[in-house]
Amino acid sequence: MSSQELADFLRRRRESLRPEDVRAEAVLPPGRRARRTPGLRREEVASLAQVSVSYYERLERARAPRPSPQVLSALARALQLTEAERDHLARLAGQVLPTESDGAPEDVPADARQLLARLDGTPAYVVNARQDIVAWNAAAAALITDFSRLTPDERNLTRISTRFRDSLCNAAPGSEPGFSQQIAAQLRAASVLHPSDNALAELINEFATHDPEFANSWRNHAVRPIPGVRKNLHHPTLGELEIDRHTLALPGSAFSLVMYTAEAGSPSATALKSLRPLRSPGAE
Repeated sequence: MSSQELADFLRRRRESLRPEDVRAEAVLPPGRRARRTPGLRREEVASLAQVSVSYYERLERARAPRPSPQVLSALARALQLTEAERDHLARLAGQVLPTESDGAPEDVPADARQLLARLDGTPAYVVNARQDIVAWNAAAAALITDFSRLTPDERNLTRISTRFRDSLCNAAPGSEPGFSQQIAAQLRAASVLHPSDNALAELINEFATHDPEFANSWRNHAVRPIPGVRKNLHHPTLGELEIDRHTLALPGSAFSLVMYTAEAGSPSATALKSLRPLRSPGAE
């Protein structure tokens, strides 16, 4: 825990939040002195977060013990932090915060959609923390499957890999372990951020039942992400392909971009260039 940096971050965010920015239903304690700065007072943040004023003051003076995830979540709400700021707050305090969610799906960032459109000819899609495919380009649909014909529940990376294990475009025998380890690490991280997500828990149990490599990685607490995995794929028209699968986290969101490329000048690279898009890019 970086007490000094945590204190500085809290102070700066408090001072940047004006009383008129506080939601209407929140009641600020009456001020006992003239407001010298446009930002909130310490006692106001403490009231919004429902912590004692003395404890919050000690936090800003770098004299308090490490705050719990519950206190950090309350402070994040009181200070109206963005998702990226919440993550930063947690890192400063040496904690992991559960993701705040009202059950509604998070919107795919506009810049991620623009990037998909610009990756013309490069199969790519966007997944959320549960590995649901929420946006894709035409090349990805041509390489893997027409995602628009799948239901939202079916449009999940783990379920697709199970469904197409012996057909369409999937890993050849011997190339599954790296992919399964990668998915295990990603879902393990998601389960920490979404501890009460029943749908995620069901998905983990489902995949562990169908994939021994995933089950083994899960039991061993595989948490180290694998940004790149080489896959030997079989496509119904392009034949055997040796492709690299790259996963890039999208900063400030719970989404990741997945791309499929082949070594320059290789037969697989030539084959990818001949992909015929099934339809226009889509999203859930």
